[in-house]
Amino acid sequence: MAQPNSRQTFKDWVLRKLGAPVIDINVSDEQIDDRVDEAVDFWRDYHYNGSQLVYMKHQITQQNIDDGFVDLPDTILGISGIFNMQSSISAGGGIFNVQYQFVLNNLEDITGYNITNYFMSMQHMEFLQEMLVGKPMVRYNKHVNKLWIDSGADVMTVGEYIIIEAYDVIDPAAYSDVWSDRFLQNYATALIKEQWGSNLTKFTGMQLVGGVTFNGEQILSDGREERRLMEEEAVQNLQPLSYNYIG
Repeated sequence: MAQPNSRQTFKDWVLRKLGAPVIDINVSDEQIDDRVDEAVDFWRDYHYNGSQLVYMKHQITQQNIDDGFVDLPDTILGISGIFNMQSSISAGGGIFNVQYQFVLNNLEDITGYNITNYFMSMQHMEFLQEMLVGKPMVRYNKHVNKLWIDSGADVMTVGEYIIIEAYDVIDPAAYSDVWSDRFLQNYATALIKEQWGSNLTKFTGMQLVGGVTFNGEQILSDGREERRLMEEEAVQNLQPLSYNYIG
């Protein structure tokens, strides 16, 4: 059967993997929805395919200056930083840019020899930028959805733009291919299996017609172990290579 491409087909896929319709999976629809939401949240936080690096532009308003913060969408996981808003020692456009002037005056050396001098000079320029201008201090928490800029109101000018480097979650409603992600499928299955076992523990020791007994404890134990192993794998090996963000 084709891979799931919607929330409903994803739920059906997970239930079939657990044994439905051959086996009656004793989990309510509400519990399945809760576990799917839990699986998606964990996948977004700890799996490299659950989020993506984005650049967002925002035009500064007087309200931003008065408040000291910028409102962000609630899908943002964290902020890597923002492009400097203060004047740069290398600022300028066209022929007035420092890099342009350096290359223009050293064109013969750069094209005829190695570019070590150019590289070292640019490194020195970045060092001067860091020492003399600095970077804006920012704070962010994904539960508040406000990017606080703690460099003072004098560094923000109404009408100017700032570029925010952030990690945005992948929305399954917009990208249906999410539901075919193998980790998400297996993790959701483990969560629903754990829920199933938890529901069955109330019938432990109960004997059905023919001598069949419920074994909810075993299903619960298996689900918990599968969940533990997958969470350890995600935290240790599946996170993005660089998550140096605030949030």
